[in-house]
Amino acid sequence: MTGPGSGTIGQSPGGGSAPPANKNLVLLPGVKAEPFYISMQCGAEAEAAKLGYQLQTQAPDQFEAGLQTPIVTGVLATRPAGVLIAPTDDVALANPMTQLKDAGIKVVEVDTRLQDESVALATVSSNNEQGGQLAAQTVAQLIGDKGKVLVLNTKAGTSTTDARAKGFEDEIAKHPGITYLGQEYTDNQPAVAAQKVTAKLASDPDLAAVFATNLNTGEGAATGLRNAGKTDQVRLVGFDASPKQVEGMRSGEVTALIAQDPATIGRDGVQQVVAAIEGKPVQREIQTDLIAITRDDMDSKSQYFYKTAC
Repeated sequence: MTGPGSGTIGQSPGGGSAPPANKNLVLLPGVKAEPFYISMQCGAEAEAAKLGYQLQTQAPDQFEAGLQTPIVTGVLATRPAGVLIAPTDDVALANPMTQLKDAGIKVVEVDTRLQDESVALATVSSNNEQGGQLAAQTVAQLIGDKGKVLVLNTKAGTSTTDARAKGFEDEIAKHPGITYLGQEYTDNQPAVAAQKVTAKLASDPDLAAVFATNLNTGEGAATGLRNAGKTDQVRLVGFDASPKQVEGMRSGEVTALIAQDPATIGRDGVQQVVAAIEGKPVQREIQTDLIAITRDDMDSKSQYFYKTAC
């Protein structure tokens, strides 16, 4: 789905187009073996094959700029025609991604983005701020517009989750009966998320709801609530629809999920990078749908559940 203010652009001036014979693409997700990125990979692979391109995927073991940067450097040496990348830091990845651009490789951001908008030709992502607003509206409904609410974020400098947290904070401020306890960072580690929930329950035993801004944080928050025996008391709204979170919603440990459409992000990303390679117009901004899923309607919205294999 196209976001407001989207436009089209051609190839970047002096970009040094790759030879038409080069049909090689590389997808660089934020982390390996995460259902969100696997689902994105599935969509990207299918679209690449449809358009006659080969797509290879390389990802770090953890969502870390220090681990993703050498992968980007390694890809630079192989000179693919295009790269789809989810930068793990909105500043730290600017230099390695600029090196790709300067080498004539077409760069498209998928999921996350740099602060510097001059590096990538296109950005394909969910409307994350809107997703945070949807999460806040869902929380408010679930707790009857009153009570204490905590946000668990991943890492500062992650463009997607920071936008979700901002959207949530802006929207929850419209509900005066809700006390916003702020956000805490989990380093994208489920164990840390579980610890944060445990600590918050100790200081605020009347905690009413938790919004977890991504998959790992949501899974960890569910563990923390389960270990504390507070699953029935605290409403957990997660972001992403991984198999574990879907299972948690079915069992009642997760109250609601804000699901993205990662396969479409992958598909649209491939379409934009191929357009750039072939000298066709590129759409600078593309935003895909998000949807709130609850236990009551989860079976009718199963197409939004993430995959663990293509």
